Amino acid sequence: MKSDFRQAIASSLGTTQEHVTLFWKGRVALFALLKSFGIKPGDEVILPAFTCVVVPNAILYCEAIPVYVDIDPHSLNATANSIKNAITSKTKFILAQNTFGLSADLDPILELARQNQLIVIEDCTHGFGGFYKGRINGTIADAAFFSSQWNKPFSTGIGGMAFTRDPQIASKMRQYEEQANKPGFLASTQLQLLLFARAWMKSPAVYWPMIKLYRWLSKHNFVVGSSDGGELNSIDMPEGFLRQMSKVQQNRGVAELSKLQKYNFHRIKLAEAYTLHLASLGIIIPSLPEHTYLKFPLLVKNRDMFMEMAEKQRIELGEWFISPIHPVVQNFELWKYPYGNFPNAEYAASHIVNLPTHIDVDDAYLGRILDFLSVHREQLLSFE
Repeated sequence: MKSDFRQAIASSLGTTQEHVTLFWKGRVALFALLKSFGIKPGDEVILPAFTCVVVPNAILYCEAIPVYVDIDPHSLNATANSIKNAITSKTKFILAQNTFGLSADLDPILELARQNQLIVIEDCTHGFGGFYKGRINGTIADAAFFSSQWNKPFSTGIGGMAFTRDPQIASKMRQYEEQANKPGFLASTQLQLLLFARAWMKSPAVYWPMIKLYRWLSKHNFVVGSSDGGELNSIDMPEGFLRQMSKVQQNRGVAELSKLQKYNFHRIKLAEAYTLHLASLGIIIPSLPEHTYLKFPLLVKNRDMFMEMAEKQRIELGEWFISPIHPVVQNFELWKYPYGNFPNAEYAASHIVNLPTHIDVDDAYLGRILDFLSVHREQLLSFE
């Protein structure tokens, strides 16, 4: 069970290796946590209606029921008030999501959970290395799961980790990790090649064609991807879903984790520059404490048009989340999502884009992005 990467994760979280488990992807870590806490068919799990489809997938793989709640339009996170109204006698878990590097307001959520004897799991896939009221993200609730996939706080290509402070749950999690399938030679080799190829995608000149190619290959299961086709059109667990983290991922993780503080400092400085520039254009972005800005959210009037203009100017933009259960845009009923019930989440999902905050955005590139925002000022919306 011991590894340099596991120890590095444990040290970052202020814990010991016994409380950390490693998996092929973050969604696998969530599934193992739910199982380790004893989830049963028919149990309800509350989560924000502004998430990735792999989160409700993990719940459905347990034969449990995802129950969505609306988000605050400024923080883009669920709140204790929205969660309170969704609690029933079948509720067993609350997923408190960290959105783009900003933790949910955990203290009132934890108090609500205590009053109702519920388990809180931090969805910290965007939040490794950040803080909530001075406390380390992912160490505040009963447990947490993290992601180290592409475009996460640090990347192992794909990958996931879990933490729990409960020794009994930690022991069960270790059993799940030990029993999980070992990554095969083909998957590990594909991942290693993708890690090399990823360096080329950092150039704005090739970002758009490369990202489109990668998504197509991933969707059709030709390469190891963030999501395979089955996860986007079915609620059946993919074959080989429960899988360990490979040595390729762990070795990459040790190197990347040592740079995390530098990465987050850079992200925050870029976010400050974006915020000040947008304010000069009359666009108001909420000032949110302890936000590490994995993504810098921006609302636009017409996303398709804005993305097209950015592509022409070789400005990379992200599109988290184009849907309340990203990237699914149809057949919402499969994931028990009642479309039309969550106006804040659905408005955000219809208008949001993400400005890049990664380490390769230097001063020259930042200047081009700011100029692009100025030229297309009429397309920008304030957070209200």
